[in-house]
Amino acid sequence: MQVERTPLPKEFFTRDVIEVGPQLLGKILVRTFSDGTQIRLPVSEIEIYRGGEDLACHASRGITERNRIMFGVGGYIYMYLVYGMHWMFNIVTGPAGHPEALLVRGIGEIIGPGKVTKHLGMDRSFYGEPLFNSSKIYIEDAPTVKQYQTGPRIGINYAGEPWLSIPWRLYL
Repeated sequence: MQVERTPLPKEFFTRDVIEVGPQLLGKILVRTFSDGTQIRLPVSEIEIYRGGEDLACHASRGITERNRIMFGVGGYIYMYLVYGMHWMFNIVTGPAGHPEALLVRGIGEIIGPGKVTKHLGMDRSFYGEPLFNSSKIYIEDAPTVKQYQTGPRIGINYAGEPWLSIPWRLYL
């Protein structure tokens, strides 16, 4: 007997990133491959990036072709390449016109955003994929995690203070 599983609704992602971030921890990321196999792991680490005022956020310098998806409504995937080799998997949150996203840094015991995308087989083709209505990837509900750790985001020295010290890295 196969249990029917459903993705989180779009409305889960259209709220403020500060609200969505902690609630995403422990939810189950489901990646279905073309051969039908699946990876199912809990979201274990994320970083919050919040709009134009956050100098670590790609949206802080305005809209570009690369970050355009961040300016839309939440629930879609924002992918970008760093160092010419590592894809970063971000989940857009909030209402349209409020660019914000969560960088997925860990799933289960796999920690590091480049390791996450390699494990999931994600690349540029996932840009714009709807997490609430996709046959390739989605997030399903799980009990809310009550306890988690916080710390400063990693690799954002360019942003300076206070952005460098804000504890917007959340992890189990």
